[in-house]
This record gives sequence, C-alpha cells and structure tokens, in this order.
Amino acid sequence: MKIICIGRNYGGQDKGFKSPLPEVPLFFVKPDTALLRTNTFYLPPYSSNIHYEIELAVKIKKVGKCISKKFAPNYYDEISLGLDFTARDLLDECIKKGMPWEIAKGFDSSAPIGQWYHKKDLTNLDFYLLKNGEKVQQGNPSQMLFDVDTIIEYVSKFLTLKKGDLIFTGTPSGVGEIKSGDLFQGFLNQKKTIELKVR
Repeated sequence: MKIICIGRNYGGQDKGFKSPLPEVPLFFVKPDTALLRTNTFYLPPYSSNIHYEIELAVKIKKVGKCISKKFAPNYYDEISLGLDFTARDLLDECIKKGMPWEIAKGFDSSAPIGQWYHKKDLTNLDFYLLKNGEKVQQGNPSQMLFDVDTIIEYVSKFLTLKKGDLIFTGTPSGVGEIKSGDLFQGFLNQKKTIELKVR
C-alpha cells in the first residue's frame, strides 16, 4: 500500500515555489508507515514547523497500469479526507538544496485519514477544515488543476496502482502551522469526516 500525493493542484497553494504551475500532475509518494488511523498526532522532535494540508482522498479498488482517463472511474469507489502533514522547515531546506522531499513529507504518521464514503459526483463536493473551531481551508474538486481521473491516468503510466493505494489530491490555500493542543476537524459535504488532536 502506498500514498500518492499530488502537489500544487490548486492555483492558490504555491507558497515556497517560484516556478510556474505544473503542466502535468506533480506527485510524490508517502510510505504506508505515514498512515495515521488514530485521532491523535504527536509532534515529532525533528521539526519545529509542521503544517497541515486538508485534501480529498480516493482509494484505489483494483490493480491497474497505464489506465486511460475514460476508465479511471472504475478504479475507485470510496472517498475521504486526509491531512498531509508537512515538516515545513525541512521542506524549505530540501527545496533550497534541490533535495528529495521524503524527510519532510513521508515521516511516520504524516498522513491521517478520515472516514470513507461511497464515491459521488466529485465536481459537486465541498470540503473544509476547522482548526480549533475556525475555518482555515475550504475547497471543491472542481477547483483542482488536474481532476482525479487525469491524476490516475498520469500516475499509472509510471506506477502500478494496487488495491488499497490512496491518492491525496492536493490542498487548497489556507495551510498553516500546527501546535500542541490544536484540534482539527474536516468536513466533506457537511459530514464530519476526520477529527484529530495534536499533542
């Protein structure tokens, strides 16, 4: 099982990048050890600046390689919300030095995931994130630069998708730092889908 994360998939989420918006989906992979199924995240000792990013997530339901976009909807039927936690201080250093992002993006428990729902029309989904009761992020898949089916078509050219793989589809603007004691609640079409406490 792997977690495929799409970067810079919303026009407003470009902090730290000086290059133009991507012409094809930009993706990186988190290992399965990044998945967090509990409702508590413990701040790691190797970063002093962890950021939250709420994202629509889809779950792959069967093996596929070089999947045509028109067949992509046959490869997933569940959606949820995930948090892509980023060690921003480490990421800034990686970007500055042209290094890979794994230590900043793929660390243990950096991918909390919420409750899964049966897939619906992805162009008619609103989601948002509350931090300590205040709305800090909101988005809709219709705002993405690359829709889910395009992502699946592109990624599957390079990586075989397997049953249980997750795709985090990118985050809208509004990301920010997390602190001990924070409470995060993510809503998908008004349904509370993920809740997480920070320790």
